[in-house]
Amino acid sequence: MQYPVWFDLRRPLRHTALGSFLIIVAGSFVPAGAQSAPSNPQAGQPAGGSAQDANNGPRQLTPVERGDIYMARKMYREAIETYMQVPPTAPMLNKIGIAYHQLTELDAAAKYYQRAIKADPMFSDAINNLGTVYYGKKSYRRAISQFKKVLRQKPDAASTWANLSNAYFERKQYELSSEALQKALQIDPHVLDNHGTVGSLVQDRNVADRAKFHYFLAKSLAKQGNNADALLYIRKALEEGFKDRQKFQEEPEFAGLRDDPEFQQIMATEPKVL
Repeated sequence: MQYPVWFDLRRPLRHTALGSFLIIVAGSFVPAGAQSAPSNPQAGQPAGGSAQDANNGPRQLTPVERGDIYMARKMYREAIETYMQVPPTAPMLNKIGIAYHQLTELDAAAKYYQRAIKADPMFSDAINNLGTVYYGKKSYRRAISQFKKVLRQKPDAASTWANLSNAYFERKQYELSSEALQKALQIDPHVLDNHGTVGSLVQDRNVADRAKFHYFLAKSLAKQGNNADALLYIRKALEEGFKDRQKFQEEPEFAGLRDDPEFQQIMATEPKVL
């Protein structure tokens, strides 16, 4: 299995027409005042500038800051080596797990997420992230169990609701998947957009699954009143071969779209299946 990854630690990934995304909860990686990776790891100074101390001017970066900069530059091996210099707190072990995750070394990632959970059994970031490892290994039942643990602690964790939706979908529990996605969108209408956590594309879907996934996504978005994106995913579902067009005309979630000229045009046009 390949794991295409686009990684900007300040922005998560959107799902794409090619598959689904899981949100890896990362917290903050890029420290204020640090703008690029160290040109010399031993010197600890970032290329193109240096960290600033409010009283003393330029200062040496801490190992955590250097590791964070390496992560932002996708230099994951260097980040791991640097984080290893820091006491193994739960947040630090979680960061090491994320670095291994981005290298698609899922067993190593799981090891560090598990160590983070052992250090702090209530550390929901690592619990969520361990769930994404199970998802990547197609152990969807275990992934669901992890995501539910997070939601028992943090029922307003929109990103974990979105992850749970993906896991249910892979088990073909489509209604549960739709309900979880609707919950995610209720909590955060922008959960599928770029804003502050890390997204990792962990698995492509076949064409039939993509069509069905985009149908359920369109349904959830329409129920939330996000008509523009709902129309986008109706079109995608049909282009990917979704057969039951009548559902868009009959299901109550799409009632608010039926007078929309774009919706009418989509329904009147036979899309070219991709």
